Amino acid sequence: MRILALGGSLREASFNRALLHEAAALAPEIDLGLVAVAGALPLFDQDILDRDGPPAEVLRLKEALAAADGLLLGTPEYNWSIPGFLKNAIDWASRPASDIPEVFGDLPVALIGAGGSAGTRLAQSAWLPVFRYLRMRPWAERTLYVDRARERFDDQGRLSDDAAREQLRAVVAGFAAHCAELPRTRSAE
Repeated sequence: MRILALGGSLREASFNRALLHEAAALAPEIDLGLVAVAGALPLFDQDILDRDGPPAEVLRLKEALAAADGLLLGTPEYNWSIPGFLKNAIDWASRPASDIPEVFGDLPVALIGAGGSAGTRLAQSAWLPVFRYLRMRPWAERTLYVDRARERFDDQGRLSDDAAREQLRAVVAGFAAHCAELPRTRSAE
């Protein structure tokens, strides 16, 4: 079983990327593959795709998504919604639309996030229509909204809040169990 961990922000000391690293450390028995989304990806532009094809980073992301048994998305919240750079990566990976079933179809996805006073509740909700369009399978049995992230991570980027650490451990273990119990159905094409 391989769960792809994707997210973070463009910030070098991203709390959400730190949260994904913490998830991997808390559950070493789970193959949690961390993927860095390149901030250098151009904004999605069909003309670029038609002229040059997808950037190499996009091809790697699409392969990782297609091979994954689940996706753990660590999302920041920008202006109460989805961060543009992460949405841009998903937009690139969803092209051409004929690749959506293979890349995203029936992929279980869980959301976590660290942010300001409300955690990342609104961003996590904003992702749901995107997942529905891509035919993914959102899992919401457990949630994690780390609020006041600046207070909950230490100088080394480690999650220092014990309750949040235990909640993160429960989310990762519960999601991995879900992926094992209801495995992704791969298209026969």
